[in-house]
Amino acid sequence: MAEERQFDTKKHPLAAGRVGKLLLTFAIPSIIAMLVGSLYNIADQVFIGWKVGILGNAATNVAFPLMTICMAVSLMFAIGGASNFNLELGRGHKERAGRIVANAISCSAVFGVTISAATLLFLDPVLRAFGATPEVLPYAASYTGIVALGTPFMVMSVCGSHLIRADGSPRYSMCCNLAGALLNIALDPLFIFVFDMGVAGAAWATVISIFVGWLMAASYLLRFKNVEMKREYFAPRLGYVKDIASIGMAACVNQLSMMCVQVTLNNTLTHYGALSDYGANIPLAASGIITKVNLIFMSIVIGLAQGGQPIIGFNYGAGNYARVRHAFAFTLSTATALSLAAFVVFQAFPRQIIDFFGETNEQYYHFVERYFRVFLFMTFINGIQPVTANFFSSIGHATRGLFIALTRQILILIPLLLIFPLFWGIEGIMYAGPISDGTAALIAALFIYWEIRDMRKKEKAAG
Repeated sequence: MAEERQFDTKKHPLAAGRVGKLLLTFAIPSIIAMLVGSLYNIADQVFIGWKVGILGNAATNVAFPLMTICMAVSLMFAIGGASNFNLELGRGHKERAGRIVANAISCSAVFGVTISAATLLFLDPVLRAFGATPEVLPYAASYTGIVALGTPFMVMSVCGSHLIRADGSPRYSMCCNLAGALLNIALDPLFIFVFDMGVAGAAWATVISIFVGWLMAASYLLRFKNVEMKREYFAPRLGYVKDIASIGMAACVNQLSMMCVQVTLNNTLTHYGALSDYGANIPLAASGIITKVNLIFMSIVIGLAQGGQPIIGFNYGAGNYARVRHAFAFTLSTATALSLAAFVVFQAFPRQIIDFFGETNEQYYHFVERYFRVFLFMTFINGIQPVTANFFSSIGHATRGLFIALTRQILILIPLLLIFPLFWGIEGIMYAGPISDGTAALIAALFIYWEIRDMRKKEKAAG
């Protein structure tokens, strides 16, 4: 039975506030939420690199796909739950919006526990599949086995922070994420250097910090501002779960794609690195650092795109297409400016960046500089694909969002990573990056052009 509209959507801040101010308000907490998952691993890698060296850096690189899997599952329920929540609020359906939030929370808990159990049960085979060499495996097993204990709380806290932001409390969402990240940075040197716990110390620092962030998010989830949360809402229902997953799948697949790329990179770099002058461990360690540095940039862009989600989703649900277009254009232009800045940094300062991560030598420097400048050459257009994929998810076009999310990583980059090295060795791996980036940006641009044209037609038809 259809629900009555319970408030005037035209007076809602998402429909009436300045787009630039709203985007900034929602994007900053979302960016921090995106950065938190990677910052845990990056902070660990910095301190482990100074304590253990190249093998320690390689170990955190091998463990990183697990963090990416957690983020993927988190974002499926976070973005799917938040997008559906805002769409239903825009339509005036408060009870349905509340049930969607509760189902997103319940599912994130179930999947978080499942990931933790599976990782601990198959730890060594998983790490070998992620690219661990015999020298790296002991370090990776020590680190990953402990971090796996905290994965349920990571999944729930990331999901919770996005739902809190969608409810109109972006500052509290930001505080939840910042508290865990800052605590991790404080505990890492204490456990690694003062207590001399090495990679295990970094892992325990991560688990404790994740748990604190989860406690803060959990304290909010039963007192939403826009909807009343009832206990019976939390029982998973297939219809709600399907709606959440269909919209959140694009964000999930985007993260899983990054995980697949990382695993493919780890294995191809160790194989072709062993056939080169660099050896197997230098490319493995250096690639992990470069991937995470790039992930900082991509997290900012994706967080910016997610910051536009409440504005785009609410106004699309309310039929305000002009405001939808304005919000998308503003988000994309901001992401492009950030992309240009990242391009300059990656091209100009690769050696200075790598110095933050500990032990180096000239051969290591040479590989890093080459990898930064070639593999990340098309960074200046890398905002187009994630912003467009998130746009389609925000307006409920899950299939299009999913396809665009798949283009760069799965459909283009992984095949090139497997084919190019057959002809050009480790250099071929580097050239796969810019070719896939350029192709994915072109595809995304075509899709958004067609969608904007269709929205203009709807406006004309409506009079």
